[in-house]
Formats: sequence, C-alpha cells, structure tokens
Amino acid sequence: MYAHRCLKQFHSLSRWSYLRRLQSTSTKVAFDSCGIPLKPTWSVNDLLSSYPRPTITPSTLKRLHELSALIPPADGTPEHRKLTQEMEGLVKLVEAVKLVDTSGVVEEAHGEAVPDGRIWAAGTGIELDCCSPQVTEGDRDRELLRHAARVMDGLYVVDADKPRN
Repeated sequence: MYAHRCLKQFHSLSRWSYLRRLQSTSTKVAFDSCGIPLKPTWSVNDLLSSYPRPTITPSTLKRLHELSALIPPADGTPEHRKLTQEMEGLVKLVEAVKLVDTSGVVEEAHGEAVPDGRIWAAGTGIELDCCSPQVTEGDRDRELLRHAARVMDGLYVVDADKPRN
C-alpha cells in the first residue's frame, strides 16, 4: 500500500520533473573541442530532489539487518539515523529508476534492450557474452561457495537465528 501511494506521488511529480529538466537544458552549455560539456548539465541529486523521500521505520531497518544476518545499530543513535537516511535515499533512487519508461527502447540483435554504454580501447574490456562455453554457471557457483564459512546442500548458510553477542 505504501509503495502504491509513493508511486502515485512519483507519477504526479515526474511530469513536473520532466518540464523542469527541459527548461534547465534550454540554457547555453559551453563545450570543449571534443563536444564534452565543461560543466555538468544535470545531477542525480537534482533529479531525485523532485521525488518524495520514502520513510523506513526502525522495525523495517531491524528486519533488513536480520534478513542479512547483520547487527543493526542501536535505535536513536547517530549511526542508526545515518543508516536510515542512506537506506531511504537508496529506496528513493530505486523507485525513480523503476519509473523509467523503456517501452520505446529497440532491442538489439543479441536480444539486449539496453546496449553496453562503456567505451573500451580495442582489445580490452570485459567479456560481454553471458555464458562462456568453457565455464558453466554451476562451476562459478561452486567456486564461490568454496569461500563460504558454512555450506549445506550447495547453499551458503546464514546463522540468522544464532544468538548475537
């Protein structure tokens, strides 16, 4: 229900946000000889400032820590307030990204909707093929599990119910 209410607020603000960005981009921008702007033309903080800030309750923050087998900071401490603000900022960013309309994005030949936008020198970069023939997903999983403190039935074990000190 909270997500639905926030989503309605996001949609009402997204048109205003778009008009504000359109207005701000109509100003003259200085470029260097390569066509790169000399100053930033937009910022994530400016974009997100038009969206309402979600609220994470202390019980939600505690539950997130329990699910990840971490010890939460004590309620009311500066660490708790800082972590809550950071988590609210992350939720705000995720909600804003979820609002991006990708329905008009044309798929490439490889079936990827959004191309890799990184620029690499010829012959360098990362392997973009998701499945290399010599290494399977199962091999990668087993290799990663070798670093785990506890494994059971091929899964990493988190002692979430173990008493904490």
